[in-house]
Amino acid sequence: MKITAATSALYTTSQVYALDAAAIASGIPGIQLMKRAGRAAFDLLLERYPAPDLITVYCGAGKNGGDGYVLAALAAQRLIPVQVIQLTAGDKLTGEARTAYEFAVQERVPVIAFADAIAPTAGVVVDSLLGIGLQGDVRPEFAAAIQHINDSGLPVLAIDIPSGLNGDTGATHGAAVNADLTITYIGIKRGLLTGRGPAVCGEIVLSDLAIPDEIFTAETPTTEQLYLIDLLDLLPSRKADAHKGDFGHVLVIGGDKGYGGAAIMAAEAAVRAGAGLVSVATQPEHVTAILTRCPEIIARGVASGQELEAALVRPTVIVIGPGLGRSPWSEQLLQKAAASGLPMVVDADALNILAEGRVLPDAAPRTNWLLTPHPGEAGRLLGVTASDINAERFSNITKLQEKFGGAVILKGAGSLVLGESGIAGVVTDGNPGMATGGMGDVLSGILGALIAQGLSVEEAAQLGAVLHASAADLAVEKIGQRGLIATDIIPYVSQLLSE
Repeated sequence: MKITAATSALYTTSQVYALDAAAIASGIPGIQLMKRAGRAAFDLLLERYPAPDLITVYCGAGKNGGDGYVLAALAAQRLIPVQVIQLTAGDKLTGEARTAYEFAVQERVPVIAFADAIAPTAGVVVDSLLGIGLQGDVRPEFAAAIQHINDSGLPVLAIDIPSGLNGDTGATHGAAVNADLTITYIGIKRGLLTGRGPAVCGEIVLSDLAIPDEIFTAETPTTEQLYLIDLLDLLPSRKADAHKGDFGHVLVIGGDKGYGGAAIMAAEAAVRAGAGLVSVATQPEHVTAILTRCPEIIARGVASGQELEAALVRPTVIVIGPGLGRSPWSEQLLQKAAASGLPMVVDADALNILAEGRVLPDAAPRTNWLLTPHPGEAGRLLGVTASDINAERFSNITKLQEKFGGAVILKGAGSLVLGESGIAGVVTDGNPGMATGGMGDVLSGILGALIAQGLSVEEAAQLGAVLHASAADLAVEKIGQRGLIATDIIPYVSQLLSE
């Protein structure tokens, strides 16, 4: 996902409204902000689409529609063919939106009621229908206009947010514009970067509308975009006389019968992410495959939880879940691992066993574990559906962290990271090629290696999630998205850490 912005801060819609109000209270007229917004969108449109045959602007009511009217008027001033398809009649508009509409009429922009409009077949489409104040499902007439836009097959610029997308949650409400380019104002709304946001926003460009820096001090963001370049500083440097004991020992527990590959991938990723030692406790039948694949790994076959006890003496951190399964063997191993008190990365079926509540009944929050659920696993942990999780990703990761403690990575497009700091991080790296088996196993191994090297569970969650996604982006440059497999990205983990 490409984002053009000089800030990592992400805002809720209420915070953006507050910043807009503060700017107006400071002496910047609302119509001036609207004109700046329309100008910024117009300039960006011409930068990306320099000679459009036609600009078709779909305008709703309110400030979002007003921004579209300003853009249309500016196009008319430049003698660029332009038309407005109107969802709310001009005589129904109020405030700055009414002023912007009159500006467009003054510049002789053709304004067509949506009921009389034909979907455009040429040029560029501008979505100025619904802003960040969307509540509930998109109304039928607006849903029809959104369908117009999506069916046109033309390049689409969304103003502030693609219509139908929730700026707080990243969920869509019945219908949503599929934009190629989104210009967003004042601050990046957190919902643009997670859930359905990455799929419908296209490239995101931020315009702060020249609001003075001191205005922004009034609102403290509780969400931030995570950048690999900053997070790499968390890793301690390696001294010239270092030895393997300085970089920790990761124990991967998993690989029930038939699922040895998951444990192997996690262990190999831990080796490549810099752990000093990596061992695997797995079903005995997988030991030969592990040693053949990666002889640097210490492989131990364990037939029961009791046999695992000897393997729990030396590790720095446990990664449990890859290929663990949900058999009595699986449950015994999780119970022993949890009782060890060691830091843990909890993934896959270890999460599902945890959700069932039998093996670790009334599990108290822990400060030293890191949970990595996808939406389905998160739903089981909270007793809701995966759809419920994705409808409110930020509030649900907060519930998970409060319930279990430590740190949580809620996976998916725009993965979320939250620990005890209370600052949610959003991962904007990554690509659809990652939608394949084993990616989560590789991530869990990376996370274990980072904790082994001295990072806290929250620091490991932040760096590991971004490192994993960034490695996948490098792999895609060489391999392509279709057919990318989890082990393809492991060499790029080492490359990024070396850089």
